[in-house]
Amino acid sequence: MPSISLEFFPPKTADQRAQFQRSLPRFMAMRPEYASVTFGAGGSTLSYTPETVKQLMAKGLDTAPHLSCMGGTREEITVLLDAYLALGCRRIVALRGDLPSGMARAGDLRYASELVAFIRAHSGHHFRIEVGCYPEVHPQAKDAQADLHHFQAKIDAGANGAITQYFFNADGYFRFVEEVRGLGIEVPIVPGIMPITNFSQLQRFSEQCGAEIPRWITRRMQAFGADTESIRALGADVVAGLCHRLLEGGAPGLHFYTLNRAQATQAVIDRLD
Repeated sequence: MPSISLEFFPPKTADQRAQFQRSLPRFMAMRPEYASVTFGAGGSTLSYTPETVKQLMAKGLDTAPHLSCMGGTREEITVLLDAYLALGCRRIVALRGDLPSGMARAGDLRYASELVAFIRAHSGHHFRIEVGCYPEVHPQAKDAQADLHHFQAKIDAGANGAITQYFFNADGYFRFVEEVRGLGIEVPIVPGIMPITNFSQLQRFSEQCGAEIPRWITRRMQAFGADTESIRALGADVVAGLCHRLLEGGAPGLHFYTLNRAQATQAVIDRLD
């Protein structure tokens, strides 16, 4: 089985926490290399991310908190870095993040490359730093070349590796990796994998983040109407097929966007086994 990692969001409500607790044993049984924990826009989950990181670290799971610079000050970022050092974290996922609704100020650091450089200046090489990348081009990028330039800036600032936005076109990933290698960048680029459960929700997510869903997948999903079980089964088959092709093509591992629900991720992993 290839190396896998899992992404969680920090549960806020009592129901979300209970559901996450029920799912954790199944996630742990997947034997992930590490788990990452997301960070809300402008720190909207500020009090929840460290809490979730602490919980997972206590279970012996190497955990990488997401850290966003958008809307935050250097002082606030320093406090978080010190907290994660104290918890024993060895990894961080450094992202620009999104500006919260109603907030006019971008923050002291405007770009993920600046955040990576700030982490290195603060903590040296203590943290392994992962950054994001977009095989299908960031939706806010001027063009594909500008997007590659921004990615290279993050690596030059000291990032150790990258996790992609999710996608369903393996050729786009392989082309992106080829272009990145052409720039002399040799860090691991791990595909981000989104299991399919609620297809209408996935369509909304994809419109926002610029991930393309191939027409053939959409049409086959539409044919099932409200048949949830058939949608889940087809989704698992489609995503497992994508994972097989990525691994056969040399992808260094898989990073699953779990949405804190184990069933869909487990269905894909079962097919890979």
